[in-house]
Amino acid sequence: MSSPLTQFLDFTIANALHLAGILILALLCLRLLRGAANKIVKPAGSPAKGAQQAARQVGQQAGQHAVQQREAQTQAVADKVYSIGRKIIWIVAGLTALPELGISPWPAVVVAGCSLLAFSIGAREALRDVYAGLQIVMEDQFVAGDTIQAGDTVGRVEQLTLRRTLVRDGRGALVSFSNGEMRTVSNLSRDWSQAFVDIGVGAAMPLEKTLQVLENAAAELRSDAAWSQALVDGPRVLGVQAYDHTGTTVRLQVRTVPTRQDEVCRELRRRVQMELQRQGIAIASGR
Repeated sequence: MSSPLTQFLDFTIANALHLAGILILALLCLRLLRGAANKIVKPAGSPAKGAQQAARQVGQQAGQHAVQQREAQTQAVADKVYSIGRKIIWIVAGLTALPELGISPWPAVVVAGCSLLAFSIGAREALRDVYAGLQIVMEDQFVAGDTIQAGDTVGRVEQLTLRRTLVRDGRGALVSFSNGEMRTVSNLSRDWSQAFVDIGVGAAMPLEKTLQVLENAAAELRSDAAWSQALVDGPRVLGVQAYDHTGTTVRLQVRTVPTRQDEVCRELRRRVQMELQRQGIAIASGR
């Protein structure tokens, strides 16, 4: 028959082994969680195919900056996921270890369950925003620094968190969006931007001469070293867009690096006007 001291020692060693097993399992879960969180960052290590093509055309510096922004954003999310997961793992490990210390875990489990239920009911919209924020980051929809359009608001993303997105619009106002409320978002900074320029000339003006003048102005812009770095494709003359008794409308197309289409179009219109005046081609009246 074993003595009470032997039973105590056997009990203590058995429980110590159980506690050690719980600790080892918790550490293993933490290691797996860190590995899974690090995998969130890896997709941002290289730009998408379209971004690579744009980077080769407009220079590596802008493309590298975008990659760094995406990597920093996904790294922040990975750290947040790891922090939350680590707390959950240690709480579960603590509750599992309580019976080995002679303490019933059920009161703590009931309290934690009721608290979680109350939190999920009261913070339903917050959880929806966080879930939407995770989708934005994981799907690489946009990052801080991108120009986006959300509803009627167009502006630069100043800050992106899991709950909200801050956008600086054209008036300079800082607009705050809950991530869960943004149903459709247009990213105006990804790969390239496109714009069309319509030029109206008098109905009596010869069409072939007009097209040649516009082609000369477009070629002059393409060959200008100060503007060629902003161009991805074009400008190119597409042809006649409209025709009536007041004149002919000819359309040009230009693709630029992200968000530079407006300034390129202004410069293209200036060159077109100068070339039309030089060749004596009249602008359509009322256009």
